[in-house]
Amino acid sequence: MTSTTNLAAGLTAGQRERLMRVAREVSFESGTRLFEEGLRSDRFWIVRTGTVVLDLHIPGRRAAAVETLGHGELVGWSWYFPPYVWHLGAEAASPVRAHEFDAEAVRAMCAGDPEFGRAIADWVGRVVAHRLHASRIRLLDLYAPYGSGSAL
Repeated sequence: MTSTTNLAAGLTAGQRERLMRVAREVSFESGTRLFEEGLRSDRFWIVRTGTVVLDLHIPGRRAAAVETLGHGELVGWSWYFPPYVWHLGAEAASPVRAHEFDAEAVRAMCAGDPEFGRAIADWVGRVVAHRLHASRIRLLDLYAPYGSGSAL
């Protein structure tokens, strides 16, 4: 899978290796909530196996699924931008194995190495742009009178 949210598309091999040095392996059972919109964001994940569904709280309605993430994709970007609060929710749609990263440690790595920091900022920024577009399309499909009009 190649997308802007994929680790391989976002960082060079050396940068990926450096980031992976601070990873720890975790697993989630299907149905496990990884995070909730509005709560403190202090970590992020890169999916190894399985799928994670991102959702958006809609007052008075059920949460709307906005995107499904799989192998190599970044789960969570809110850790990078103050005030470090989740902007979406996430749930394991299947059993998930992932690499987990401590946000504070990665932000310190970025501050200590401007080139690495710029690469992470560029990658996370592309993820944010992609997720914003996906959320917009999904919400228009669900709630606009004629849908999004997009073939996506």
